Amino acid sequence: MPVGLFRVCLLVITAIVNHPLFFPKENGTIPENTEEIIQKMKEREESLRLEQLRLEQEIADQEATQKALEKAAVVVEESKEEKVRWDMWTALSMVIFLLIELWRQDFQEGNWQDIGGEEDDMAVLGKAFKGVALPDKAVLASFYEKRILGTTGDMARMREMVEGFADDLLEALRSVCNRDADMEVEDCMGVGSMYENWRVRKPFVCDLIVPFAPPEPYCFRCQTWCSGDSFPPDEQGYGTIKVCMADEDVTGCICDKTKLGEDMLCLLHSQVNSTRPSSEMEDLLCFKNTQYLDADQVMKWFQIAVTKAWNRISHKYEFDLSFSLLDSPGALKIKFKSGKSIAFNLTPVVQYENSDVYFISHFPRSSLAADAPSSTHWFLTFAVYERRFIQLVSKTLPANACHISCLQILSFLHGKQCSLTGPSGLTNYHLKTVLLHLLQACPSQDWAPEKLEARLQDMLKFLEKCLHEKKLYHFFIGNGKIPAELGFPIIFQRAEPLNLFRPFVLRRDIYRKMVDTFHEMLRNMSALINEYTVHIPLAHTNGIRKE
Repeated sequence: MPVGLFRVCLLVITAIVNHPLFFPKENGTIPENTEEIIQKMKEREESLRLEQLRLEQEIADQEATQKALEKAAVVVEESKEEKVRWDMWTALSMVIFLLIELWRQDFQEGNWQDIGGEEDDMAVLGKAFKGVALPDKAVLASFYEKRILGTTGDMARMREMVEGFADDLLEALRSVCNRDADMEVEDCMGVGSMYENWRVRKPFVCDLIVPFAPPEPYCFRCQTWCSGDSFPPDEQGYGTIKVCMADEDVTGCICDKTKLGEDMLCLLHSQVNSTRPSSEMEDLLCFKNTQYLDADQVMKWFQIAVTKAWNRISHKYEFDLSFSLLDSPGALKIKFKSGKSIAFNLTPVVQYENSDVYFISHFPRSSLAADAPSSTHWFLTFAVYERRFIQLVSKTLPANACHISCLQILSFLHGKQCSLTGPSGLTNYHLKTVLLHLLQACPSQDWAPEKLEARLQDMLKFLEKCLHEKKLYHFFIGNGKIPAELGFPIIFQRAEPLNLFRPFVLRRDIYRKMVDTFHEMLRNMSALINEYTVHIPLAHTNGIRKE
């Protein structure tokens, strides 16, 4: 009975416990929610895995980019180091080059004229003299006496006659010119070989320069290539001449460089003074629409003025006067009724400041200067100082010194060679420049008359050296050893040396012709001298050699 009652109670309790009202219905769905959660967890796990893969890929890409950047930085750094090394070597090379160039220029400046004491270098450079024997002293003396002195005896009379006529012609020119509008012509001066007593070849031609100045109230403002402003290499040796009012500031007012407004006026210059009519400047022989003197217009004006002057005085003379050369506007020729003639050059020039350096429009019968860059560029001539230097040095040399004789012989031989093989770029001015350098370099006693042969060899060897190096420096420009007695302008002494052979550097055909002519002259020297030398007895020759 108790056991049965116990079972009934257990059954009732079990039924009560399992009754649905005691537990929520959701409890019955637990198995379904679990599967859903598991499914979501799997999806979440998959998305996390994909995200992880993406992040890993991004990290890998970033690492690759970082490595690439690091590699690029290394390359850039290496290139920078290489560039620094290269720049260092380049800079070092440039410094070495500049030091060498400065040393070379200093060496040239200190030694370009010290030729007399370097006989060993002369011997090495004188390669063209191998197998070439100069005539002995007796033959040279006979050649000079019979051929040179015999043909130059009447030069003094010719100079006197030409100078007297030129003075009369210029006086007549002044009378036909308008003093208020035309250029003012000064007295002429003789320059060149005829007045330095070394011209040997006929026809003898006197070179006269005629300085001129503008009428009042104008003046000339001269500017050279070495005055401070940069000039191209082909304009070295040239300058320009500006026609200005006498009271005009040299540097010029800003109103000339700046366009002022219509309602603005320069307080220093009135509108009338600041703007000059074009016709007025052309009347002053300036290039069109500029204030710069035109060399072509100057020569046209000078030719017209000379023609008018001759028409005024022609009745006084029993000869005719004419312009002899079309390419040399100042070349004049006097024709006598007997058929004889005398040629001379009358060339207008402009004085550089208060010196005896002159701007010259052209060089008659000479290839001394290349064609001017324009008609407003004037070449500078130092002919007056060259003449004075020769006269000054001649006073310190022994009696009957051989310096002029050397130049005359060399000029004669060069002229004869050119008549055989045609003209070359080498001119008598180049030969005179060689002599000027040697006159400054050699002691006075070396120019004794008995040393004619040695000095002639020195001139030929020095010229050969210059031809080989394509460098023959102007004697005055860049030469700091000019005697103070000459009063030579310091601006040209401080300038860079001017190479007279520079035009031949690019013109190889002319340079080749010049060198060939020189070497041919060396080979023909003995034959040319013997051809014009009177026969000398052997005993007389031996007697001179013993002395």
